[in-house]
Formats: sequence, structure tokens, C-alpha cells
Amino acid sequence: MTTTDVEITADLVRDLLAGQHPDLADLPVSLGARGWDNQLWRLGDDLAVRLPWATERSGDLLRKEHAWLPGLAPGLPLPVPVPQRLGEPTPAFPRPWIVTTWVPGTAADRAPATRPQAADALAGFLSALHRPVPDDAPRTGRGGPLADLRVDDGIAEVAEAGLVPDADAVRAVWDDAVAAPAWTGPPVWLHADLHAANVLTVDGTFCGVVDFGDLSVGDPACDLASAWTLLPDGALDRFHAAYRGPDGEPADDATRRRARGWAVRTALGGLLVGHAGDEGRPGGKSTWGPPARAALARLVGTA
Repeated sequence: MTTTDVEITADLVRDLLAGQHPDLADLPVSLGARGWDNQLWRLGDDLAVRLPWATERSGDLLRKEHAWLPGLAPGLPLPVPVPQRLGEPTPAFPRPWIVTTWVPGTAADRAPATRPQAADALAGFLSALHRPVPDDAPRTGRGGPLADLRVDDGIAEVAEAGLVPDADAVRAVWDDAVAAPAWTGPPVWLHADLHAANVLTVDGTFCGVVDFGDLSVGDPACDLASAWTLLPDGALDRFHAAYRGPDGEPADDATRRRARGWAVRTALGGLLVGHAGDEGRPGGKSTWGPPARAALARLVGTA
């Protein structure tokens, strides 16, 4: 992790807008959130400004969102932050930034989904997103073979820190996922980062999905992991009955097994970020711990 050398303030945001998008510069500006890669500043009632503040990759991720998300957003049944303007690097702020639509709601790490209807909302969103992709779609390491990931190290780390009651049970879920048959269908669009802080809720169900910086293509199991990490207890069967993949069919057993492996990876990351707490590295969030622990309990059958 690295942080920008420039302190991001409301005055800086207004100055950047005045220099490149002056028609927006007089709108009220207020801090919305400090995420893992970017800071989010609300702009007026309907817009937001996202600026990189940590990690070297964050500017490139914003450019990717600006290039691809406007074309995907109209087909998605939940609101997403649609890029409206691109801000180019300047001496005052030497990294790209974007203006997007504002998506109302509360992040699920602070207000988890509690209603069974959340399963329908998540399934509908992923069914719409998981469509075949163009040849030039962005590709990252996410959505590839599970065996390429170093999850054993993460299991050992959380076990040493006393964050899981039964590391062997977690490892068994992971090993079963790695042993599952590989995805043989076409690569599909993936959000690829559906942890609790990137999904918004209202009244106990999902009302938006944010942060498409890891947008990629590959195995839909990468996103289907969210059924274990985001839904309330007892909602899995409803989700699987509602989801339809690119072939119009429900996810098969092998895909569900791989999805459980991706869910282990997401939950381990949430435990470690939550354990670091708000005083840790930029983006560290104590609120990430509880949903991660709940997800692992579901995965190992102790919920």
C-alpha cells in the first residue's frame, strides 16, 4: 500500500473541478468514504468524485471503469456508479480521477442484508452481469483457476492470529473447491470484488453495487461467492434457485464448489483487514471482520 503525497480535501476537489469541469465546480462537496484504493466525495445530490489515494494501481482502475461501466450499467438491475466525466492528472493532483453518479445506500459491512429478498436481488444482478464478453474486455488474475491463489498462506495467518476456531474445516472447504472441475463455459463479465463494503443495502436488502475497479472476465464462481459472504443465513437455496448463468441454467455443482473457494478467499481477506482495524494501513476497516466471520461460519456449517 502507498498513499498519495497530496492531501485530498474539499478545496482540492473544487479546484480540480474548476480546472477541468467548471460546470460542476459550484456544487456542494463533502467526504463520502475512504476506501481501499480511492476516496469518495459526494458532489451535489446526484454525483460523486472518486480520487486515488492509495495503491499504485488505483488510477488505472478508475480509467477502466470509465471505459467499460457506462456500457454495462443499463443492463444491470441494481444501481451502480456510472462514470460521467474523467479528470486527467495535473501538477496539483498527478493521478486520474472520475465523476460518477451517486448511489444511495449503506455499505453492507455496516448494514448487512437481513431479508430473504436479498437473495433475489443478488441473483438478479449477477444473472444480468454474467454475460459473454468482447475480445478486448479487461482481464485480471481474478476469475481464473483457484489453484493459482495462495490461500493456504491466508488460512495459516488467520489461524496464527486466532481469528478462526477451526482452520482445518476452512482448509477442507478450500481443498474441495480447488478439486472441483474447472469452468468450461465462455468467460463472463465479473465484478470480481463483491465484498460487503462494495454492496449497498436499504431496509435489509441490496440497493446498489459500487467499486468496479476490479472489473474482469472469467469464471462466474468468482462472483457467486457473494452468496456465502453477503446473504443472511438461510438464503442460499433461494439465491441458487433464482440465479441463471450465461447458458440460462442454474449454477452446477462444480461451479458452486468453486464459488465456496472464492468465498473462503474473500472471508480470509475480510478477517485480516478487520483485524488490522481502522488504525492499520489505508482502507483498513474494523467493520470488515464481522461479515467475514459470519461467512466462514456458513461455509464450514457452524452458522
